[in-house]
Amino acid sequence: MEPTEQLAVILPTIIDLVDRIEADQLGHPTPCADFDVQGVLDHMIGLGSTFVPAFLGEPVSDVAAHDDTPPTADGQVPAAAFRSVMTSLLAAVESPGAMDRMIDAPFGTVPGSVFARFVAFDGLIHGWDLATATGQAYNLPSDVVAEVSAFAREALSADMRDGDTFAAEVPAPAGADELSALVAFSGRELAVPAEVRS
Repeated sequence: MEPTEQLAVILPTIIDLVDRIEADQLGHPTPCADFDVQGVLDHMIGLGSTFVPAFLGEPVSDVAAHDDTPPTADGQVPAAAFRSVMTSLLAAVESPGAMDRMIDAPFGTVPGSVFARFVAFDGLIHGWDLATATGQAYNLPSDVVAEVSAFAREALSADMRDGDTFAAEVPAPAGADELSALVAFSGRELAVPAEVRS
């Protein structure tokens, strides 16, 4: 499965999930230790905006040229901005030459096809963060999860587990499904934060 196919499933799924987030959930903790719900959204919007020119072969300094995201009022869910950025990102990934273009990623220069797989992995995990923190179902096709998992287990090196980019792998419970096993592999605890359960 091509990374474009993976992202064509993952990104719309997360967009729909974000559309269902309530404003009073923005401060909920997530399984991502560094971010609450608002933080994950800001992180994904910021990185997504940066990735658009990268996939288009433009300097990252041209991020502003692609910034047509609608404004979000303080205390409101940035659903429209999130949708705008993720839609632009998917279009950039699917643009001619994007998969063959060499991209300066945080971990080195790689072909667009490889970087897109990292984006799919990162997006899938952050989608799980948001779903878990807001009590939503997170249903992705098993073949998509399996493809992302196979890539992640091959590509995620020990030096990437710096506690910032990725944490150390945690054990998945016996009988865990593919998504739960991948989440544990990424360094996430599968337990839901107490503040979310209440």
